[in-house]
Amino acid sequence: MNRKKGDKGFESPRPYKLYTTHQVVCINNINFQRKSVVGYVELTIFPTVANLNRIKLNSKQCRIYRVRVNDLEAAFIYNDPTLEVCHHESKQRNLNYFSNAYAAAVSAVDPDAGNGELCIKVPSELWKHVDELKVLKVHINFSLDQPKGGLHFVVPNMEGSMAERGAHVFSCGYQNSTRFWFPCVDSHSELCTWKLEYTVDAAMVAVSNGDLVETVYTHDMRKKTFHYMLTIPTAASNISLAIGPFEILVDPYMHEVTHFCLPQLLPLLKHTTSYLHEVFEFYEEILTCRYPYSCFKTVFIDEAYVEVAAYASMSIFSTNLLHSAMIIDETPLTRRCLAQALAQQFFGCFISRMSWSDEWVLKGISGYIYGLWMKKTFGVNEYRHWIKQELDQIVAYELKTGGVLLHPIFGGGKEKDNPASHLHFSIKHPHTLSWEYYTMFQCKAHLVMRLIENRISMEFMLQVFNKLLSLASTASSQKFQSHMWSQMLVSTSGFLKSISNVSGKDIQPLIKQWVDQSGVVKFYGSFAFNRKRNVLELEIKQDYTSPGTQKYVGPLKVTVQELDGSFNHTLQIEENSLKHDIPCHSKSRRNKKKKIPLMNGEEVDMDLSAMDADSPLLWIRIDPDMSVLRKVEFEQSDFMWQYQLRYERDVVAQEEAILALEKFPTPASRLALTDILEQEQCFYRVRMLACFCLAKIANSMVSTWTGPPAMKSLFTRMFCCKTCPNIVKTNNFMNFQSYFLQKTMPVAMALLRDVHNLCPKEVLMFILDLIKYNDNRKNKFSDNYYRAELIDALANSVTPAVSVNNEVRTLDNLNPDVRLILEEITRFLNMEKLLPSYRHTITVSCLKAIRVLQKNGHVPSDPALFKSYAEYGHFIDVRIAALEAVVDYTKVDRSYEELQWLLTMVQNDPVPYIRHKILDMLTKNPPFTKNMESPLCNEALVDQLWKLMNSGTSHDWRLRCGAVDLYFTLFGLSRPSCLPLPELGLVLNLKEKKAVLNPTIIPESVANNQEPVNSTNNHGQSVGFQNTEDDHLIKETASSISGHQQGVKRKADMPLGSPLEPGQILEKNEDSKVKLKIRFSNSQEEEEIDMDTVHDSQAFIYHHLNMLERPSTPGKEQSSGEMNVHPVSAAPLSVFSKESNSSKHSDHHHHHHHEHKKKKKKHKHKHKHKHKHDNKEKEKDPFAFSNSPASARSIRSPSLSD
Repeated sequence: MNRKKGDKGFESPRPYKLYTTHQVVCINNINFQRKSVVGYVELTIFPTVANLNRIKLNSKQCRIYRVRVNDLEAAFIYNDPTLEVCHHESKQRNLNYFSNAYAAAVSAVDPDAGNGELCIKVPSELWKHVDELKVLKVHINFSLDQPKGGLHFVVPNMEGSMAERGAHVFSCGYQNSTRFWFPCVDSHSELCTWKLEYTVDAAMVAVSNGDLVETVYTHDMRKKTFHYMLTIPTAASNISLAIGPFEILVDPYMHEVTHFCLPQLLPLLKHTTSYLHEVFEFYEEILTCRYPYSCFKTVFIDEAYVEVAAYASMSIFSTNLLHSAMIIDETPLTRRCLAQALAQQFFGCFISRMSWSDEWVLKGISGYIYGLWMKKTFGVNEYRHWIKQELDQIVAYELKTGGVLLHPIFGGGKEKDNPASHLHFSIKHPHTLSWEYYTMFQCKAHLVMRLIENRISMEFMLQVFNKLLSLASTASSQKFQSHMWSQMLVSTSGFLKSISNVSGKDIQPLIKQWVDQSGVVKFYGSFAFNRKRNVLELEIKQDYTSPGTQKYVGPLKVTVQELDGSFNHTLQIEENSLKHDIPCHSKSRRNKKKKIPLMNGEEVDMDLSAMDADSPLLWIRIDPDMSVLRKVEFEQSDFMWQYQLRYERDVVAQEEAILALEKFPTPASRLALTDILEQEQCFYRVRMLACFCLAKIANSMVSTWTGPPAMKSLFTRMFCCKTCPNIVKTNNFMNFQSYFLQKTMPVAMALLRDVHNLCPKEVLMFILDLIKYNDNRKNKFSDNYYRAELIDALANSVTPAVSVNNEVRTLDNLNPDVRLILEEITRFLNMEKLLPSYRHTITVSCLKAIRVLQKNGHVPSDPALFKSYAEYGHFIDVRIAALEAVVDYTKVDRSYEELQWLLTMVQNDPVPYIRHKILDMLTKNPPFTKNMESPLCNEALVDQLWKLMNSGTSHDWRLRCGAVDLYFTLFGLSRPSCLPLPELGLVLNLKEKKAVLNPTIIPESVANNQEPVNSTNNHGQSVGFQNTEDDHLIKETASSISGHQQGVKRKADMPLGSPLEPGQILEKNEDSKVKLKIRFSNSQEEEEIDMDTVHDSQAFIYHHLNMLERPSTPGKEQSSGEMNVHPVSAAPLSVFSKESNSSKHSDHHHHHHHEHKKKKKKHKHKHKHKHKHDNKEKEKDPFAFSNSPASARSIRSPSLSD
């Protein structure tokens, strides 16, 4: 799928492209009460092939009323194989099977492969028109009723009008999810300009992409229509919408920027966005390119899908990011979110991607320039800390799961057979990816961009970005030359070509190492000093056999700090070389007093008494610049780590030293850590980390520790009154470094334990005094985060209860220390109801503390309190904290009831993020895993989760992938062990012409290896409208449609019904062959469809008559007296084309329908195994698609036989 940019522009697999005129989206009715939307879209299509007679578009959960092409009624078929992935599949329960079926279903409607859920037949009157390659105008009327994805309605349950209640709606979704709220070509690579119209109540505001051209009121002044124009070519995936009673703020520094928030939040909005203009200036300066759109809009909404969602010229944020000037902790986080969103405006919205395999380039560039902004705003220390954090995350994830592949499709566009066989999901489509994998994918992409910068220099890197933006900018202004627009799409090959042209350097080896293959590098290092030769003998080993690792060959930087200074050495890591000799520059001369030069040029006095008398080495670092994606385990003496902590000026080195010192609990380590805590010049995050390390060391040295508990005297000296050391000073958080340390120290102190493994009484009383004397009256900042941390400290001080003779815990016999803790928590929780803190941080900490008390046996373990806090209506942070406690309770108490309660919430909770988060929490803290015996693991649970991921989450890609992750964590890839073994039996596989073992027993079933040859064929809606031109109508035998390739079983609540056509007669003729006689509505001819391949014609008739009870598409009148059946044959969509496609799929079709009627009997196969019979019958039923919710025909449209 990797396409290169050629002179002719980007070649699409579609037989048409969107024309240079605007695509129109008009939503003319939004009903908040019913949560429904009515509107139409108009696409102008330019055929690129002469025989175009089918137009495929993307549309999910939309009810399509009517389709017209050039004002002529057009027939259409709507089929969405992702609604139910494994169709009619009752026995299969292994994840391998599901993942292959899901990947196949997604590719069947993948717009990048020219597919879609909606297939429109071009009326025959226009065929001549199409042959001349003239444009077509497609007009689609649609509606949405209570959408479960794509559009999210927030309607508070209170008194007043919708505007007074703050009701609002916004678009959301994972990757390209625009198809969920209007029909479109939902591909990142299909660009067009847009005309967007929204009619809303007069009190509402509609915010969308592009410039607001005008707002027109209706005659009665009760409604108004917002007209937006987006003149820059944009993919449908980057179109968005937010409608609500928003308060509007025009940015005082940049008038083209407008901010929107919900009622009464304007003061917070002013403060939160006051910094945004500086982010604009920074990006425009480094990219030497203006912001590409004429305006920018930020909208802050409730119940957000993600905290930040970037779309063309606008971004949608969570309203929880808003804060006042009093809040310290949220400020950097919100600024980072704003900067992230703006970086994606340049790379992600303005410049889009050619295919999914090029996604890493966009995510990498936007992440990289965001990193540059971070370095400038928060400083080099914060930037390096962030890079280290991201590196640790990706390394841990790759070693756990087996690797993240940035460019899954490479090398002449040929897909690797299975580039990620170690994963339980396909990586060929964004919609099949685990959410955690995608998060790590983005993380790795920007780290790889940093590696490229190390290779070619930052200057060249920014020149490449400027070149990409300049070309795209020029292309976007070419209104009538859409072939130029391919310059607005980035591809991996195009990006690498730009790098080569600008820098003249070949970075192919680097790309091959980090982009075309997955895995990280694992180094083990140790050394010896050879005094005779004055040489450092360094040994570096690699582990490249573990999952998620790869072999590294190339340069590796090593920094050695000696007495005479710091020296960098570049080692060449070869295939088999382990040992490297590094000559030392200094002789061992401890006796001479001389200042020691450091890496940054600073010279310091050191106490060298601790070091080895024979060696001039102070410390050694491997890959200090993090220029390899690696994990390093390096062995050096404790004194070297202590010197590194005290004197190395790089925060990453200091953090590494702190983590290493945990293994060396000595008085010298204690002293080094205490020195760091006292050093005000030291980076605050390093000091915070040192607090926790010091607590661990104190616990290891508990028998020899002298003096007051660790950090107590230090805290007293820094933050308490001189005259009364146990009373804390009035809060003053003007110095943020001190504030973060003041918050962290009590939390770390509470982890201290005495010889009896209890928290020292002195520490507990000290923390209770901090709470008691906390005074924030004169402070200009809020102390809510500080108070929340003090509650966390109380929770950390709790140790397991010692029970005597299994006595029942009551409040009367509570340990007195625990009673004090519980009283404090209760008081905080009650105060919070009267005076809520910002983001309810206190409630969150109290809930966590109560769960700690429960787990340690001090109070009865009961989820009732948490369940009440987890209910819809509480603030989202509170709900998540409560749900975490319920998840933990489910695991510890093995409670089936609570697990059911959680899974019910996954299905029914109104907030998409909560549904996703519950699955995420259950995956990270599972009630059991695949290798455990658990009473919770039973057949009912397997069925419930299978149903959830198979059909219950079709409206939200992220949720479905979360359900798959949970299923994998609980049951693994193969059939869950708790299921009874099905009866053995042979099943005849007609495709392979051989008998195989029952596939429900074999985890890797035949279906696993079935990659769709042509996804349209495998999943295309089977519709039996025989075309008179198509004398080659193919009768596809049921065997070519395996279980996961079926259409979708209709559920009554699905948005689209299947209309029953008048005039259909079901006959059974003499030789008991079932035939369908179909009389088409616009012709008097009857056509027969042979039903010979259906095994049990009675079952077939019953199956179809049963469907009469189900609703049809609205607008279809149906006479009550007629018994109607669906006119459907097993022919895939491809048979409708004017030229036969049958050759393409010859492997899949046994015979041409008309030529081989006589031979049909030979293919009859009688089943001997009744238990498989019902299932296979459904699978082989060529009419199986007819009861799909998606198989709707248009109301007033002619049938496809015209």
